[in-house]
Amino acid sequence: MKLHFLPVVTSICLLLPVLPLIIGDLNSDRRALLDFASAVPHTRKLNWNSSVSICTWSGITCNKNRTRVIGIHLPCVGLYGPIPPNTIGTLDALRALSLRSNHLNGSIPADIVSMPSLQSVYLERNAFSGGIPTFHSVHLIVLDLSFNFFRGSIPPTINNLQRLTTLSLQFNLLSGSIPDLNLPRLKLLNLSHNILNGSIPNSLATYPISSFDGNSRLCGAPLTDCSTSSPSTSIYSPSPPTFYRSTHRSRWDKKVGAAAVVAILIGGFSIVCLLVLVICFCCCRKKNRSISSRSLLKAKAANVGRNEKSEDFGSGVQTAEKNKLIFFERCSYNFDLEDLLRASAEVLGKGSYGTTYKAVLDENIIVVVKRLREVGVGKREFEQQMEIVGRMGQHPNVVPLRAYYYSKDEKLVVCEYIPTGSLSALLHGNRGTGRASLDWDTRLKISLGTAKGIAHIHGEGGARFSHGNVKSSNVLLTQDHDGCISDFGLAPLMNFPATPSRGPGYRAPEAIETRKVTQKSDVYSFGVLLLELLTGKAPVRYSGHEDVIDLPRWVRSVVREEWTAEVFDAELMRYQNVEEEMVQMLQIALSCVAKVPENRPTMNAVVRMIEELRQPELSNRPSSEENMSKDSNMQTP
Repeated sequence: MKLHFLPVVTSICLLLPVLPLIIGDLNSDRRALLDFASAVPHTRKLNWNSSVSICTWSGITCNKNRTRVIGIHLPCVGLYGPIPPNTIGTLDALRALSLRSNHLNGSIPADIVSMPSLQSVYLERNAFSGGIPTFHSVHLIVLDLSFNFFRGSIPPTINNLQRLTTLSLQFNLLSGSIPDLNLPRLKLLNLSHNILNGSIPNSLATYPISSFDGNSRLCGAPLTDCSTSSPSTSIYSPSPPTFYRSTHRSRWDKKVGAAAVVAILIGGFSIVCLLVLVICFCCCRKKNRSISSRSLLKAKAANVGRNEKSEDFGSGVQTAEKNKLIFFERCSYNFDLEDLLRASAEVLGKGSYGTTYKAVLDENIIVVVKRLREVGVGKREFEQQMEIVGRMGQHPNVVPLRAYYYSKDEKLVVCEYIPTGSLSALLHGNRGTGRASLDWDTRLKISLGTAKGIAHIHGEGGARFSHGNVKSSNVLLTQDHDGCISDFGLAPLMNFPATPSRGPGYRAPEAIETRKVTQKSDVYSFGVLLLELLTGKAPVRYSGHEDVIDLPRWVRSVVREEWTAEVFDAELMRYQNVEEEMVQMLQIALSCVAKVPENRPTMNAVVRMIEELRQPELSNRPSSEENMSKDSNMQTP
């Protein structure tokens, strides 16, 4: 018996010397961040509590093992003053540093530019000064120092950053010539609005004009040819750009006569009158304005201020508390509404509840923003429902909401971005054009993960809480093809239930009649989703798939005629040894779409049935991909 404990004892002995080092590294990261927070004034609370894990702190990202800090994201938190040395610069495992849009000044400490693991640096829109520092990390991919007060020349040592893809130095006070940059991976270059002079190196001639705008002393492609430049553009007498121009009056200013002053006054008065007319016009159109979906996030920035007088916010709310994003607990994001509105946005789709956008705040902060339409409840009911949604907790098969925003004119919800996409896109996208088929093992894994997610929502939300909009476009997939359910808990907020353009789609019969969703109607919708996985047919209209059928009715008719094999997707029929499992899954799906709600199983029961579907004697069988390859090999001469 003692011999059995020998490997365990050996492992413990090997780990004992390493364990203090791991803890020490994380503890040193904690001390460095607390030192930074105590030394640098900030207007917004960071909520860094030394009694909880550092990996749960706002704006802090740890590695998978939770042994080191690898990301700091603190945009727009009102940081003032210089960055103290021996704080952030001691985090030698840090990969991403984002302190953009604050009020930091001084030079960048030497220990930060010497950090060996840095991959992305976002320090734009601060007040840093001095020369452009020489970063030593060979892993650096993004360097954004724009909108600061950096002076001097661009260091040629930037050529050492061979992995650099983005270099943004615009709106600084950089002077001198541009060095010959030989960066093979560089895709985005912006040196505009500085005091640079001389000719642009041939290695940079392929970049657009916008990369060099605002440097009146520059010449060469893509700007004007140096040989045709006027003498006034001599490279020996640089002048500051207009946005940093000195307040001292020039000789031209002294020559301004009375006529010019009168003209300026008249012009200013005309602009004021024009602004008054524009404001009156906007007020008249306030009730009937419409916003283009492609520019929504930018357009909303102009509308936010109008909501402050809305009765939904209440007269007792202070101005500073209005128009704020409300974050759920356990959310590590650290950005505000203004950040969200300024982010670059891409329309992902228009669904039953509104338009969905992908918003990119920086390299490591990408979120999905859904702009809800036809919300039929007030602020109080909206917040109460969001509190219930926020209590769902963490689950690997649920895409949680991270924040929400409510005003009279705009209702937004923010959730995680999953780049792999939806089951709908994977199942129906590019079908028949050489796309990789979705094998049975993958479909089985997706169905089980989705069932677990819905079961978790039912269990955590209580007997009356339902998802309300189960469909394949709301099933998002991880890189390992686990199914994650999204968009839950929004149905009670809407003026109407989610309806497809034609046919019943995923809706249960009683939900169509009563216009109410329940957990049993969720089970029905999941049954339709299972039939969609088995048949490959879409129960609602998708792009390129105009044929819409009542999927449960069609499957019942085929099974009744004993043509069960005709039900299954032709892509699945290429795999061997999966027919029995598909028939069993078909039986589970038909039990879920029973017309009488009481005859449908619970989601917990559905999870158990899917888990038991694969027989023990078949658990070691080759995967469907291997079966297909074996079958193809047999047919090859």
